[in-house]
Amino acid sequence: MKIHDFHGGIHPPENKKQSTRAPIGSAPIARSLIIPTQQHLGLASDPVVTIGQSVKKGELIASPVGRISAAVHAPTSGRIADITELPVPHASGLSAECIVLETDGEDCWIEHQGLDDYTQLEASELIQYIRDMGIAGMGGAGFPTDTKLTLGNDHIVNTLIINAAECEPYITADDTLMREHAEEIIAGAQISQHLLKPTHTLIGIEDNKPNAIKALNSALANTEANIDMVVVPTKYPSGGERQLIQLLTGIEVPSGKIPADVGIVMQNVGTLQAMHRAVAYGEPMIKRVVTVTGDAVSHPMNLWALIGTPFKSLLDAADLDRSKLKRLVMGGPMMGVAVEDEQIPVIKTTNCLIAATIHEMPDPPPAQACIRCGMCEQVCPAQLLPQQLFWFAKGKEFEKAKNHNLFDCIECGACAYVCPSSIPLVQYYRFAKSEIRAEQVEQRKADHARERFEFRQSRLEREAQEKAERRKTRAAQAAKAQAERKQAQAVDPSTLADTQQDAKSLKINAAMARTKLKKAESALKNARDKGLEGVETLENTVAKLLQAANEADAAFNRSHTDTPSTNTESNTTDHPNDLKTLKQQVSIMRTKLKKAKASNLDQSDIEALEQRLKEATQKHQEADKRLIDLAFTKGVDLKQLRIDLALAKANVTKLERAIDRSQDSEKPALLKEQETVKAQYEALNTQMKPFV
Repeated sequence: MKIHDFHGGIHPPENKKQSTRAPIGSAPIARSLIIPTQQHLGLASDPVVTIGQSVKKGELIASPVGRISAAVHAPTSGRIADITELPVPHASGLSAECIVLETDGEDCWIEHQGLDDYTQLEASELIQYIRDMGIAGMGGAGFPTDTKLTLGNDHIVNTLIINAAECEPYITADDTLMREHAEEIIAGAQISQHLLKPTHTLIGIEDNKPNAIKALNSALANTEANIDMVVVPTKYPSGGERQLIQLLTGIEVPSGKIPADVGIVMQNVGTLQAMHRAVAYGEPMIKRVVTVTGDAVSHPMNLWALIGTPFKSLLDAADLDRSKLKRLVMGGPMMGVAVEDEQIPVIKTTNCLIAATIHEMPDPPPAQACIRCGMCEQVCPAQLLPQQLFWFAKGKEFEKAKNHNLFDCIECGACAYVCPSSIPLVQYYRFAKSEIRAEQVEQRKADHARERFEFRQSRLEREAQEKAERRKTRAAQAAKAQAERKQAQAVDPSTLADTQQDAKSLKINAAMARTKLKKAESALKNARDKGLEGVETLENTVAKLLQAANEADAAFNRSHTDTPSTNTESNTTDHPNDLKTLKQQVSIMRTKLKKAKASNLDQSDIEALEQRLKEATQKHQEADKRLIDLAFTKGVDLKQLRIDLALAKANVTKLERAIDRSQDSEKPALLKEQETVKAQYEALNTQMKPFV
C-alpha cells in the first residue's frame, strides 16, 4: 500500500528499549483501590454500591449515565470503604468522585462467562453487552467503545483502522501487548469488523516495533480475518488519530468533523484486546498495561495494573529510588502531565508513568519573547498557526483563537519542543480551550434561562387569553339567564296600577301603625319615669300596637316584593330603587329590634323580629349580588366602581378642608387640584347613577 505523509512532525529521542527488556509483569494488589467514577470521555458513572458493602471482582459498582458514558466494575474483591472526592489523574489537579475499595486479598471473581457465539446475536445486543462490560478507549481520551461501534448505524464505514503506532517516547504498553497478546488483538478486531462491516481493515504500526510486527503477522496468518498491516516510518505524532488516517489513506478529516464523517473508524490495540476478553470470557475492563519507566526506577517494565491502583504501588514494584526522583509524569514526555501525589490511581486511560531524574527532565529555561522564527508552524501536524494562537491566548482574544481552529490542536507538544524561546505553548492553548468551554457552558445556561422565560411568558399569555374567553362565556350565560328571568317575571300592564295602589295603601297603614306605637312607647316611658298609675295598661297597649305595626310592615313588605317594576331592563330586585328600599327596610328592622329589646318585650316577639331582620338582610344581599352581575354583563365592575367613588369623595372632602386651612399663596394650586379631583368624582358618579 502507498504510504502518505502529514504536515510537520518531529523525531524526539525514543527511550523505549528500557521498558521492553522483560515480559509484562503483574502489579501487586494494593490494600486500597481508588476508583474514579469518570475514567472516560462523557458523563461520570453513577455509583450503585453503598459504603460497607462487600463486592467481588468484576461486580458492577457504577453504572453509565447517558449515551456517552462507561460502566465501572470492582477490580478485585473487598469492601466499599468510602465514596468521596479524591485527587484523580487529570491536568487540572482537581478532585472528583471516587469509590474507595478496601481489598481482602482473595481476588474472588463473581460468576462470569463469555458469549458462546457473538455472531448469532443482534448487533444492538452485542453492543449493549460491550457497554455493560465498561470498555472504553485505552489510547486517547477514553471514548466509550460502544458509542464508536454504533457509528455504523448512521455513517457508511468504509475503513476500520487499528492504531498500533504508539508514537510517543518512553511508552511501550501497546508494543509489549502486541508482542504477547497479538491473537487477542486480532480477535477483538474481528468483533469490530462484525459490527461495523467495513470494506477494508488496516493496522497502522511504526517501523520501530519489529517484534510486535512479527507477532501480528503470525496472528494474521492463523486467521481468516481480512486485515492488512501497514508499517509506517517512525515520526511523532504519527499515532494521532487524524495523522494516522492521513498516513494510511491520504484522507484529511475536515475541521470540526469526526473520522466517521469520512467513512473511517479507529480503535486502539489495547481496546480491542479488552473487548475480546469481555466477549470471550465475560471479563469487564478492570485492568490494563502500564509502562513504568524513567531513570529514577531500577527496573523499567510494563505491568498489568488493576484499575484504581495507586501510582505508588507501581513505582515500588519497579524499585523507585526517590532520592533520584525529580519529576513524576503521567503519560509520555510530550503530552503527559506532571503529578505530585503518588496516591493518584490508575484509570482506563493511564498508559505510562515516567519517574524522571534532574538530568533526564531538567527544569525548562525561562520563557523568552517570541522571535517569530516560524518553526512551530513547520512542525505542527494539524497545519495550524501556533504563533498566532499563542498571541490570541495570551491576549485573551478567545473568539479569534477559536476562529483560527484552536480546537483542531491535538496538544502534541511538537511546537513547544522546537520553540527556541522555550514558550510553553501547549499550556496557553489549554488555558484558552478551558476558557472557551466555560464561556460556552455559561452561554448554554443563559440560552436555557431565556427559553424558560419565553415559555413562561407564552404560557401566561395563553392562560390570560383562556381566562378572557371564560369571562366572555360567563357573561353570555349571565345575559341569557337575565333575559329568561325578565321574560318569566313579565307583568300585565293592566294590573300594574291596581297593584301599585294597594302597595301604597299598605305603606300608609304601616306608617300610621308605627306612629301610634311610637306615641304609646313615649307615654309608657313617661309613666315609668314619674311612677304614675296605669303602667300595666300602657304596656298592654304598646304590645298590641307593636304587633299591629309588625303585621302592617309585613303586609307592606310582601306586597312590595311581589310588585313588578316598569323598568324594562331589570326585574324588581335588580332595580336600583328596589335595592335602596331593601336597604332601608334592613335599617328599619334593625332599629325596631333594638327598641324591642329595650322595651323588654316577650322573647318570642324579639325572635320574630330577628328572623324578619335576617330575611330582609338576605333579600338585600341577593339583590345587591344580582345588581353586581347585571353591571358585569354591561362591562362594569360595580364593586371596584363603589370603592373608586368612595375614594374620590374622600379626596374631595380632604381638599375642601385643606383649602379652608391653607394660606392665600397655596390656594391656587389646591383649587386647581380640586377641579381635577371633582371632575374625577363627577365622572365616577355619572358612571354610578344607573346603579344607585
